[in-house]
Amino acid sequence: MNSTLRPLILAGIAAAFVAAFAAPALPRGTQPNKANAGSSTDTPEINSGRDALRHIVQDQCLVHWTNKHDPAPCERVYISDSQVDNSGYAVLADRKGGAHYLLIPTQTMAGVESSELLDPDTPNYFAAAWRSRDLIAKFVGHDVPRTAVGLAINTAHSRTQDQFHVHIECLRQDVADSLHAAAESVSDVWSPVMVAGSTYQAQRIVGEGLEGANPFEMLANLKPDVRHHMGDYTLVVAGMQFKSGPGFIVLTGTGPTGELLLDATCAVAGAGG
Repeated sequence: MNSTLRPLILAGIAAAFVAAFAAPALPRGTQPNKANAGSSTDTPEINSGRDALRHIVQDQCLVHWTNKHDPAPCERVYISDSQVDNSGYAVLADRKGGAHYLLIPTQTMAGVESSELLDPDTPNYFAAAWRSRDLIAKFVGHDVPRTAVGLAINTAHSRTQDQFHVHIECLRQDVADSLHAAAESVSDVWSPVMVAGSTYQAQRIVGEGLEGANPFEMLANLKPDVRHHMGDYTLVVAGMQFKSGPGFIVLTGTGPTGELLLDATCAVAGAGG
């Protein structure tokens, strides 16, 4: 053998030998070690990327609920028709912690711009989110008044997840103060209101719950052509106590996104923070 080639060939054989033992072959379809390897869903990197919420709900919470009647890692799973998995929603504690929960449909949809939200057969996700506010009270350890709670959907441009979700938190103290001061001037017609230094359009909903209201349809009727640009708008629904009785103030606009008006420490309700 050529004395020049011999060292190169031997080096190549040695490298192949080391590589074979350093990275043993895996069965077809298996993933290398992941943080959640061996989990009940065996879905790698389930908590990463812009589809994380969809994967958590569809591949973990919904599977656990169907198989064991256990919503983990979600707080709750609700399916209105046991034969149709996309007919319900889950409620998940936000990974950043605090009194912050997310209502997430079991069906795949992007966000506020999703046409399904204007379908009268679509579940009333805002009503379901409002009913889930007891989780905030459970977290802070005492009752939380309706006037402290806010629900928010971010604009398509500001969100970090591409699965529709409703934020369930307390209002920031200054936001609650602004809304309380403006409450009696808000009517069932959209009108401007200043909240936390920004102007939003506001409208009133009267009633204890949101079962009879569709904030998405309200937004679509804000002005001509809005229904074709829903992704540009944020939506916030804040609990309110009017002089005439309980209700809500709905805020929308294309400025600061709704989640910025909320506070996971729930300081407005006397929690720590």
